[in-house]
Amino acid sequence: MNRTPTHKPRPMIDLMVSVILPSIILMKFSGESELGAAGGLIAALAFPLGWGLFELVRYRKYNFIALLGLASVSLTGGIGLFELDTQWLAIKEAAIPAIIGIAVLVSTFTPYPLVKALLFNPDVMDVNKIKQRLEEHDSATAFERRLMKATYFVAGSFGFSAVMNYVLAKYIVTSPAGTQAFNEELGQLTLYSYPMIALPSMVMLMAIFYYLWRTIHDLTGLELEEVLSSKMQQK
Repeated sequence: MNRTPTHKPRPMIDLMVSVILPSIILMKFSGESELGAAGGLIAALAFPLGWGLFELVRYRKYNFIALLGLASVSLTGGIGLFELDTQWLAIKEAAIPAIIGIAVLVSTFTPYPLVKALLFNPDVMDVNKIKQRLEEHDSATAFERRLMKATYFVAGSFGFSAVMNYVLAKYIVTSPAGTQAFNEELGQLTLYSYPMIALPSMVMLMAIFYYLWRTIHDLTGLELEEVLSSKMQQK
């Protein structure tokens, strides 16, 4: 019986394959004497696209966000190769986090809110212990209200990313698609979006996690080491 290998986060490899290498190719190897505009774009997009497909097939992590990432890379390639108006690039850059933010809000009307999948799940927190303490303190309703507030915060963080993605794309990518200049600007966009968008968004998500932990602490009296799951404590 084949077992699916356990997926271990590799942030440095993800950063190198998805951001740094594509940016270098777009900015340095898209000239006519190197790969050319189309060749450079294809080579640059092959790294995150290939890595994303490898992760999905190897670890069978067919999740919503991973599929959106692959769609984003494919759309970027389509805009460049078919030489569409750069306005579409800005729209695409904003659309991906906007779709996630909307999905977070819509999920609150289902039995499986995404904020629970992201933060309040057995891989991150000791859910059973928390639920037991909430019942003992008669705080389950208050917790659900604050969890809903955390959901709005998460959706807001993706809204922030959508706006910043659009502004950054409009500011940096101004050359026609299909040109060397377009590739170079796309490389700059890829490189700058990480410190200017991804890191602030990560900080916001960490703040939301802290808010959720403080909520659990206030309502149950549990300390952080008691809240975290055994998997998280081992890490």
